[in-house]
Formats: sequence, C-alpha cells, structure tokens
Amino acid sequence: MISTRLARELREAGVIWTPASGDAFQLEGGEFEGDVFTVSDMTIEAHHYPTGTVLGFNGTTEWALDSVALDDALWLPREEQLRELLRGAFRSLERIPEGAGARYRVTTERAGLVTVFEAEDATEAYGEALLALVRAAA
Repeated sequence: MISTRLARELREAGVIWTPASGDAFQLEGGEFEGDVFTVSDMTIEAHHYPTGTVLGFNGTTEWALDSVALDDALWLPREEQLRELLRGAFRSLERIPEGAGARYRVTTERAGLVTVFEAEDATEAYGEALLALVRAAA
C-alpha cells in the first residue's frame, strides 16, 4: 500500500480523487487517523452534491461517523490506479531481487526523457513516478 506521506504529496501536487467502490482512504486528524477505510456500496458511499462530495458511512462499523467531506479524506491509490494515471509515460515495472526480498523499479518516459524510480514496494515506486510526472507538468 502507498505510504501516507506519498499519498499526501500526490494530493498536494494536484492529483484529484473521484471515489469509487474499492478505493482505500484515511481520515486526516482525529481519532481515526491511521485507520484505513474502503469505499463500498454497502458501507461507505460517495454522495455527490453541488457543494462537493461527501463520504457517507452507512453501517454500524464506523458508528461514530455519519459522513465526512472528501477534503478530509486522503486517497490511498492502488498500484493499478497509479499505473493508469501515468498513462503513456509508463514504460515498465521490474522486480529486482535484493537479499531475501526485492525492490521495484518503474521506468517512465516523457518528452524523450527516461526516468527510473525505485522503492521496496511497487505501489510506492509508481507513486513516486506519478508525483514526478505531475510536478514536471505544473
């Protein structure tokens, strides 16, 4: 799973989240900070209003919550979502054996410039690549 730090940096860089079933998120601040929630048609639904999107908690699991503004939620994108956001800049993902574990290398290309991003988790490598791409486009 992507780190909270990187998810926050992606949001601050301008990556926009449109909640969909299966998306993971955290709440910023308060007693639920650090807990990971999942958007689901059964328990947590995105309600779209002219004034903004609200995440409604429908079940008893999160009994202390009724709803939260989308701005108070931090999206934790999955690997495939990050790869999709990289679009045509994505070139490859490699697993690099390292001792008992592995590192992951994501390669991107933009305007002829090839860039490599490595991390212990593939999602984190994708996230770093997306962050660099968004910042370069700004």
